[in-house]
Amino acid sequence: MREGGRTPSIWDTFSHTPGRTAGGEHGDIAVDHYHRYREDVALMAELGLGAYRFSISWSRVQPTGRGPAVQVGLDFYRRLVDELLAHGIKPAVTLYHWDLPQELEDAGGWPERDTAYRFAEYAQIVGEALGDRVEQWITLNEPWCSAFLGYGSGVHAPGRTEPVATLRAAHHLNLAHGLGASALRSVMPARNSVALSLNSATVRPVSQDPADLAAARKIDDLANGVFHGPILHGAYPETLFAATELVTDWSYVQDGDLAAINQPLDALGLNYYTPALVSAAETEVAGPRADGHGASEHTPWPGADDVAFHQTPGDRTEMGWTIDPTGLHELIMRYTREAPGLPLYITENGAAYDDKPDPDGRVHDPERIAYLHGHLSAVRRAIADGADVRGYYLWSLMDNFEWAYGYEKRFGAVYVDYSTLTRTPKSSAYWYGKAARTGALPEVDEVF
Repeated sequence: MREGGRTPSIWDTFSHTPGRTAGGEHGDIAVDHYHRYREDVALMAELGLGAYRFSISWSRVQPTGRGPAVQVGLDFYRRLVDELLAHGIKPAVTLYHWDLPQELEDAGGWPERDTAYRFAEYAQIVGEALGDRVEQWITLNEPWCSAFLGYGSGVHAPGRTEPVATLRAAHHLNLAHGLGASALRSVMPARNSVALSLNSATVRPVSQDPADLAAARKIDDLANGVFHGPILHGAYPETLFAATELVTDWSYVQDGDLAAINQPLDALGLNYYTPALVSAAETEVAGPRADGHGASEHTPWPGADDVAFHQTPGDRTEMGWTIDPTGLHELIMRYTREAPGLPLYITENGAAYDDKPDPDGRVHDPERIAYLHGHLSAVRRAIADGADVRGYYLWSLMDNFEWAYGYEKRFGAVYVDYSTLTRTPKSSAYWYGKAARTGALPEVDEVF
């Protein structure tokens, strides 16, 4: 959508390129939250939700990724924040959810160091505009997807398939986080919380064989250590360097970068959907990997051609992802140990199902209710085990444009008729709203 001066992001370009998304679908209108935000906020309030996490469109604020802000773009977010606060809903802002301004990609994108400095300028602009009313801030959402799916397997925008660029992008996203966090803190009240959201993987070996353990360690470094190493501990894992030594020499990590990245966090967001199960690969195995991250002839795992991915057992969602709440508990406890004293938020968790209205127009989704009950129970177990989890955000409020999957995967607790954009809360929306209001989990078979 180009209203208000917004220019194309890499996802606009990608989704308008034939063959890139399911059915050639794009997000030009999607659910039209831009025009319907008051209706959507009123629905959140009706359900009893206490917080709303949303993302800023960089190219709506800075159309070229550089220079002064376009105030009409910022005004939309000012109105949205005011509407949320008027309904007693806490806004949580994510600065970057994969939509790099196309002009910055044309200049090289995340593999180029300058992009991190452009992000810091953008962060400062938004922090100055909204920091007086928004207390919860997230710099980046799932930088792994931006780097490894955007520049490795090519199933996400900008659709490049370059192993070296993948790791360069990962480093510069880390640098963007550090510089952006510093920029936010330079212009916002000290009370505000600065975090980032990682889609850290729960990686499990198929056996305790040393080769399978080594495979799990390699994927853990590429999925997790590449980000939490420098962000939480100020260093990349040495095993990551060893695993990727035939891909890159990491010479783009400059003096001072690790200190700039290793900024103190006020919280850490964790996004979880399903665990990963890996083993050492047979030498003749090649081609696409069953890692749940889309079909591509190109791997998103540079330096890991000797690793095989396996489908974990159990029921699956429409994404083909196994439902396993124990993976969420394991992930929370890992970061409780990894960063003791750091508050945690579950910033994404949810499931896609083939939801359809019944003849009366109601949408019953008992599978999603069971999914939510299982995963929220896992969060409660983690809290009982000593984890400091401060909040949980469902992905997602509404059915939406689900990236390369277009509109065929419905993650929402609210059903959207894409022909009319009518919103219909599913049974899970009422179940989830009651959980939010009461702090207790309703029974899975409670009628709504």
